[in-house]
Amino acid sequence: MAVNPQDLSAALVTTPVATADWLVVLPPAWCILVGAVLLMLRKSLHLQGWIAVPALAVLVALDALLLAHVATNGPVTMVMGRWLPPFGIAFTADLTGVLFALSGAVVALAGGVHALADIDGSGRRYGFYPFLLLLMAGVSGAFLTGDIFNLYVWFEVLLISSFGLITLGSEPRQIDGAIKYAFLNLIATTLFLIATGYLYGTFGTLNMADIAAKAAAGREHLPLMTLATLYLLAFGMKAAAFPVNFWLPASYHTPKVVVSALFAGLLTKVGIYALLRTLVMLFPVEREALSFVIALIAVATMLVGALGALGQSDIRRLLGYVVISGIGVMLAGLSLGSPGGIGGAIFYALHSMVVMTALYMAAGLAGRLAGSFDLNRLGGLYSRSALFSALSLVLFFAVSGLPPFSGFWPKVMVAKAAIDIGAWWLTAAVFLTGFLTTIALGRVFLLAYWRPAGEALPAEAIPVSALLPLAALTALTVVFGLFPEALLSTVQHAAEGLSDPRAYLGSVFPGVN
Repeated sequence: MAVNPQDLSAALVTTPVATADWLVVLPPAWCILVGAVLLMLRKSLHLQGWIAVPALAVLVALDALLLAHVATNGPVTMVMGRWLPPFGIAFTADLTGVLFALSGAVVALAGGVHALADIDGSGRRYGFYPFLLLLMAGVSGAFLTGDIFNLYVWFEVLLISSFGLITLGSEPRQIDGAIKYAFLNLIATTLFLIATGYLYGTFGTLNMADIAAKAAAGREHLPLMTLATLYLLAFGMKAAAFPVNFWLPASYHTPKVVVSALFAGLLTKVGIYALLRTLVMLFPVEREALSFVIALIAVATMLVGALGALGQSDIRRLLGYVVISGIGVMLAGLSLGSPGGIGGAIFYALHSMVVMTALYMAAGLAGRLAGSFDLNRLGGLYSRSALFSALSLVLFFAVSGLPPFSGFWPKVMVAKAAIDIGAWWLTAAVFLTGFLTTIALGRVFLLAYWRPAGEALPAEAIPVSALLPLAALTALTVVFGLFPEALLSTVQHAAEGLSDPRAYLGSVFPGVN
């Protein structure tokens, strides 16, 4: 049928958007709106927490509703300005993106509550809560966008917000950590932008579904290996993969503890998500060709993280290396490429978002109770608070991958997927680093918790608002460890959706096979 050149209806969405589909764009839009309100009320310090915490609870509810919608109806797409893809900017939510977004929202809510006791008036005056909401706008947008240039834009939003958070307090060590963090992340962002420009020059589109379809149709004539390698380097740096991970232990111990907790839970996982989205969905053949290299990077990342944790005496630095070791497990799953490996990587990322946030909160409370983060000076925490010690021990077991906690199942998935293809050395690396992490954190428990205090501990008690989110996140690791069936099934479906994106493509281009 001939189309009238003046008639643009063929390029526009002409049917009303279903009410439920608005859920795709609401998480980032809600965060931007509340962040702007908090910014306007920056002088009303007493209102900041009272507005931000309920707003983060609403964000969790929005993501939970979106997860239920996607789990029932499949991937959901909404385009901006009613322009049809690939001309209109698309937000597309599939199971992988929504699982990451919901976990991020839960972590942010816990961090928002914990900050009521951890962030003083000065930190609120300098904008902790507006920065947190804008950080969540960037994180939610990155997980839900269907356009790779907008993935870059959301990365910029979260990078700017995180730079504001890391410098709260303006202490010299914070500025030093912020410079290292910002400089190296800007290098990664520049690589990302270069790769995206090359991608647009190659395909003439930035819509992920359109790229996936065109890459599958013309793989032999396109420079896809170059693009895949560029994205592996850019997102590997953001995920703190070896050998471009040195920015993380140099910066994560410098900001407020709750900021470190949020960073440990969120930022590196955005890099892992971007690696899964690009290498598994857009460039699967190239990922397969790079699989041995990714596996070697995974092993090196796991070992560097575990050995680095063994060599630290500052709890916050030690946890920074534990974050890196966990990134290695996720990369191992990515290198395998099978549904078991990809599902294990997604499960481990969700587990790591929760448990690493909780561990940094526990480290902050240990420092509050004992007046130091140095293992050489810490002691007596068990006699001071048996409940806090029990919560910390559960988290130590969970991050080490010991049963029956949440870190056990994804490690089993990755190990089994590796054994299935005969990569026993990858399985050995997963379990060896789990053993080394157990030793590192066992040393922390023996010295900081079990050993009697060398001197009188400060009289400061644990605030309820600081203990409550720690207990809630710990409970999540126990629940998903004891009853993993629902999450195992969901991440398997998410992994299958990434490996076979026909449903994702059908959501963006209805009626096109």
